[in-house]
This record gives sequence, structure tokens and C-alpha cells, in this order.
Amino acid sequence: MRKRRIWSTSPIFYGMAAVMLAMAVFAWTQNAVAGMIELTLAILACAAVLLTDLYYRAHIYTALRAARKVLTAETQGDLDNFVLPVAILGDEGDIVWTNDPFRSLFTDDSGAMGDNISAYIYPKTLRQILSEDGTAISRGEKEFTAYGLRTEKGSVLYFVDDTYYKQIQREHREKHTVVAVISFDNREEMARDSTGGEDSRITSEVEAVLRKWAVEDMEGFLRRMTNGRYLLVTDDQHIEAAKAKRFNVLDRVREIKGENNMAATISVGIGRGSLTAAESERHARQALDMALGRGGDQVAVRRQDGTYEFFGGLSKGVEKRDTVRTRVIAATLSDHIKSSDRVFIMGHTNSDFDSVGAAIGMWAAVTKGLGCPANVVVDRSRSLAVPLLNTFDHLPEYEDMCITPQEAMNRKTERSLLIVVDTHAANIVESGEVLRAIPRVVVVDHHRMVVSYIRNAIIFYHEPYASSASEMVSELIPYIHPECLNKREASALLAGIMLDTKNFVLKTGVRTFEASAFLKRRGADSVEVKKLFADSLDTYKERSQLVAGAEVYKGCAIVSSNWEFPNIRIAAAQAADELLSIQGVRASFVIFRTGSEVNISARSLGDVNVQILMEEFAGGGHLNMAGAQIKNSTPSDVRRSLIRVLDNLLSQATHPEE
Repeated sequence: MRKRRIWSTSPIFYGMAAVMLAMAVFAWTQNAVAGMIELTLAILACAAVLLTDLYYRAHIYTALRAARKVLTAETQGDLDNFVLPVAILGDEGDIVWTNDPFRSLFTDDSGAMGDNISAYIYPKTLRQILSEDGTAISRGEKEFTAYGLRTEKGSVLYFVDDTYYKQIQREHREKHTVVAVISFDNREEMARDSTGGEDSRITSEVEAVLRKWAVEDMEGFLRRMTNGRYLLVTDDQHIEAAKAKRFNVLDRVREIKGENNMAATISVGIGRGSLTAAESERHARQALDMALGRGGDQVAVRRQDGTYEFFGGLSKGVEKRDTVRTRVIAATLSDHIKSSDRVFIMGHTNSDFDSVGAAIGMWAAVTKGLGCPANVVVDRSRSLAVPLLNTFDHLPEYEDMCITPQEAMNRKTERSLLIVVDTHAANIVESGEVLRAIPRVVVVDHHRMVVSYIRNAIIFYHEPYASSASEMVSELIPYIHPECLNKREASALLAGIMLDTKNFVLKTGVRTFEASAFLKRRGADSVEVKKLFADSLDTYKERSQLVAGAEVYKGCAIVSSNWEFPNIRIAAAQAADELLSIQGVRASFVIFRTGSEVNISARSLGDVNVQILMEEFAGGGHLNMAGAQIKNSTPSDVRRSLIRVLDNLLSQATHPEE
């Protein structure tokens, strides 16, 4: 075993200690007190050097004895000639012997004896290598897979140089074929009010941007499909580069405007990590459906594990005015209702006016329009629409309209149908048990698509451009039975529309007013609806306290409340709305506790996508109205997390000023 001076630094420390003693003696001749202090420090330093040196010598001798026990001269010769780098370690991971390949690849031919192995395998650890079946480490430009085994007195590590194979694997992954499907979101809307020449100009400019991006940035090729869709084939390496740029092709397309100053938008679905090109194309279509379901003007990347990444999504969306799909959905829904023996209708947990109003409107269409027994499933103890429900109490014709989730479980049959309104997320329906128990499910919702959507729906009527679920139900009813609504039921639907549009201010389109006009013709009373929104004096005071505690951070009003009172949900939502009226506030967030959960109620006027921000807390909603529920946390912790999210994502969630 080659020898090495392992204590060469000891004389240096002993020399320093001797110098300190000499200085102490000199100080004694000048000042006895100062000399005594310095002499004491010098003696302590000498003792520390001596103890450290003795401990180090004992440690090295122990390691060398262990090496002699496990490494004979014959074994050493065999390992020296072994083609793989080998290191023999003591109990604490100190190197006691290395072979020539290890010294040539890892050291400057010093052997590294006495060093700890952690210096050569960082950031991996010895324990990690010994517990795993191969651990990837790198040393300079070389890449290795390290294997380890325990011995009686220590351990042995050997390293496989697989730089070449890992480089091939990396190149294969980077060059793996990725398919993307691109949709020109609002081509029909931009062409509707423009001349033929203008339509051609816009389409050609959008296609020119896409071709330049596909060829120059993505080094792929683009093919035009039907209905304003394009197929892009590229590789994983360029998708990663586009991610780093946040898919700035969205911004380039948005710069193209029509005669009415409407900006063009595209949505992109990408199937990444798929085994074959056909699978990647199928996943790309699924990702595109997800992007369009979230309002368009964004990129959705579907990964191999089925999860999604989203980029963009800052536009408010363009209202789709074509009612053909509504008529087709209404006809199909009527057929399913007629083939059922009972229909159950439910919304989301903590149901609001929109959820309950849409459910009541659908109940009227099913029972009075099609003559099928139906019930609205609602938990009054958690509902925020109790004032609306109270208007139907004690009236004989509505005696059996509303039932609890448990009653629904008792009444369901194999031929039952479940209609879910105002949500498409399986984890926030009024009753997950009812959803799982009834296999035939219809979804009617307007919220932007989330990953945890109800996947087994026989009809998935999803319109993220609609203002509310009540608007969507109001559009379906004329095609089911236009005379089925009375004044009370029409008013319930109007209440849902007024809630989600903030009295026709936000997310209001032509179809919103058309639906409201239909409800007015059916007798909806806007004065009675206004009374439903009246607050108690206590709720008004609670809302005022929340608003008074707001602070503004980066143009966002934030309220964090530890109070817990009966109407906290209503007061928090109203406070979030009211904070938007403050000058300079672009978005508002009210954090409050209910039971064991901390909730966030988020609002914006449209230039900040609060849905993107709330998705960081596993929440969701709309571009200008969203929320989240966080378990096992406190309002203070959630507020700190929100500040971090705003620091990291606010710029990405903010619509650029035009």
C-alpha cells in the first residue's frame, strides 16, 4: 500500500502555538495582566491543537488497520488492475485505498487517502449510494453510476463510467417526437364583422406567425388542418425551450387585430412524453380541449403521467354566439331525461344563488316540461342561497323539490339520471357519494376547465364564455319547453345571473342579456331578486371590518382575517368585490377561516387572471372570480404563501396593456 504523509500540516499548527506562547511571554514583561490573559489563550490553543492532532492520528490509524484487515497484497493487486474505479472506505466514509482508475478519473493521482468520499460524490451521500441500486453522479464532464456494498469494517464503492450512454439517452429524450395541435380560437368571431379581404388578411397573418414559430423557433413543420386548426411536429428539446420563453407565440398572435380592434388568439395542445407519435397526437388533442375549456388563448401541455402544465390564458375570451350547439344539447338531454325514472340535480358544495338558481330552473324543465320526477340535492346547512330557498318553502307545489344528499341516496335507482350544474370538478360537488352512486351524469357548467373534471359524463355541456350556469340553463329551457317557467323560478335564474355578473357588470355578453330578456318575459321580478341580495346589519358590519383591514401589495388588495362568524363566506365574497372599487387595485384577495379550512376569495376586473393564481392553492374558477380552500393551515401562513405566489406569478397572470 503506497505511503503518504498524512500529518504534514501538524507542524504548522504546533508552530503557531509556539509563536502564541512566545508572544505571551513578551506581553508578560510589558503588562502582567495582559500577559496572563494571553498566556491562558496560548495554553488553550496548544491544548486544542494537541487534542485534534491525537484524534486525527487515532482516526487514520483505525482506518489503516481496517484497510489492512480487508485488503491483502494479492487483493490490492487485483483491484489495481480492475478496469472500474474502486474506493475502499472506513466506517465514517473516509477513503483508505483507491485503485489506479479512481485516481486517474477523480484525483490528481494523490490517491485521496484520508479524504472523505463525500467530496467526490456531492451532492449525493454515501448512505444514498449504499441504499440504492445505482446512483448517478458526475465529476467534471464525466458521468458515472455509483454502486456500493457494505463490508465488516467499512464499505466499497465502484463507479461505472456511462457518460456516452447517458449522452445518447439525453439526446434521444431531447429529440423525441412531440405533436402539438393549434387552434385559431376566435377566427369566426373576427370574420363575422369583417369583409372577405379582411378575413383573409387576418388568417394569413396568423398562419405566417405560426409558420415562422414552427420553422425558426421549433425547427419543426406545420400543416394546416380543417376548421382553423394546425398540426405541429417538433421535438422535446424545442418544447422545453418554448416553455422557458413562456410560449411567446401567444403574444405575437395577439398583436394581430381586426377592423373592430379584436385581437386574434390561439390555443395550443401539446402531448409530451408519449411513447409514439400517434399517442402524442391523441394527448395533444386532449390538451387542446383542456386549453379551450379554460377560455382559450393559452397552451396546455399534457405530460406522460396525465398531469397538465398551462401557459398564458390572460384574455377574457370571446363570446360564442352560435346557438346550434345549445339546441343539440337540449334535444339530447331531453332524450336522456325521458328514459329516466327520476332525475337528481345538484350544484357545488357551499352552493350560491347561481348554483341553486340553475338547479331550480332545470328542475322546472324536467318536472313541468318533460313530466319526469326530479329533486334538487342541496345541503342547507352549508348553502349560501338559503334566502332563495326560503322563497319556495311552504308552497305545496315545491314541497318535495329539495332533498338532502342522504335522501337522494335512498331514492336513486338504476335508471336515475344526475344533472350537475355550476361545477364540473368532481371534488367540489354537493355530494361526492351521490355522484359516485349514479352512473349516468350530465354536466352543465361555465367555469374554466380544471384537471379534476367529471370524466364519465354522458353530456358535458361546458361553456366558459357564459356568464353563469343560470344563463346556460335559461338558454336550454326554450328548446326543452319554453312555457315551463313561472315567475318564481324565472326570478331564481335571474338571481344566479345577477350574482355572477355582479349586476351585469362583469363577464356579460349579448347572450347574457338575451337570456335575461327571456326570463323577464317569463315574469322574473328584478325587485324581488334585489331583495334576495339584501344583507343583515351584522353582515354589513363584518364586511366593513374586512375592507378596513385591507392592505395593497403590487396593486392587489389583501385581507387576512382570523375572525369566524356565521356569515363569513358571504361577507368575504362581498368584501372582495368591494375592494375592486378602490383606485389602483387590480385584484383582491380575502383570506378567512371556516372550521378547519382556510379559504381565499379572489376577484379581479379582468386584467389579472386570478384563476391562475388560485390554481397554485389547488383552487380554480374564472379569470375574474376564483377561490381556493386550504386544509391544515392558518390565515397568516396562507397570506405568506399568497405573497410568494404574487411575487412569482403576478406578471405572468397579468394581461398586457394594449
